[in-house]
Order: sequence, then C-alpha cells, then structure tokens
Amino acid sequence: MRELNIEQKEIVERVITINRVTKVTKGGKKLNFSALVVVGNTKGRVGFALDKANEVADAIRKSLTRAKKNLFTVPMEGTTIPHEVIGEFGAAKVLLKPASEGTGVIAAGPVRAICEAAGIKNILTKCLKSNNPINVIKATMEGLKSLKMSPTAVGETKE
Repeated sequence: MRELNIEQKEIVERVITINRVTKVTKGGKKLNFSALVVVGNTKGRVGFALDKANEVADAIRKSLTRAKKNLFTVPMEGTTIPHEVIGEFGAAKVLLKPASEGTGVIAAGPVRAICEAAGIKNILTKCLKSNNPINVIKATMEGLKSLKMSPTAVGETKE
C-alpha cells in the first residue's frame, strides 16, 4: 500500500474521451457518462480504464482509480521500444515501430497519450482500419504487452 502512495505523486493522468449515453425510459431520458482514461508514471508503467457513472466527474474518478490498479510495465530500450509490433483488438490494428533518437512521438491522439504516459520518447505509430479510441487504446495495449526484451538490452552477450 505504501508503494501506491509514493507512485501517485509521479503519475500522469490523461482523459481520452468522455461519451454521453442516453437511455430512453418510460419516465424520460436517463443520461450516463463513460470516461476513458490513461495513466502512467513516465518510467515504463502504463494502464488504462473505461468506467461509467451518472456524472462526468464520477466517471473520471472511477476510471482513474481502476487504471491505477491495472498498471503494467512496458519493455523499453532506452527511449523507444525494442522491436516492431502490431497490436490488434476488434477491428482496430495499431502498428508500433521503434524510432531513432530525436524522432519524437509520431502518433495520433489515443496512442500518443499512452506513449507519453509510459515514458516512450521516440516511436513511430500508425492506426490501421479503425479510429474508435476505445479499440485503438486496447489494440495499443495489446501491442505493448506482446513486446519482448532483446537479449542485448537485458545485459546478456551473444556468443
């Protein structure tokens, strides 16, 4: 529990989208809100969450707490990722490519938020097929989770 309190000072929180959902009932229209949030400590740990509530502030708060519980470590080589990968979720496909020093984050909205929250400074990305932010974020996370560290990055020598 103590580690969470220390980490929370350095955590970057980004609200990606807020959706208003209307349910029509006999008594009228009932409004709900869903918030998609990305959090990260800019040192290789990142997470996301989608949560719903009756108010915007409650939806954001709920998704922030859930995202902090779902943090995972992204393998990195310096300021970029170790190798090229394609993350897929639903119809969304996201291509993630390592980039040389000084390139910067070449990415669209949701993917950029994840890369900046994770602390990735140099990366090339391309959203293929879908532009739906929820599916794009899930595809990006799948891609980052499927990354493997190269033996040279870990410190082993090739013989």
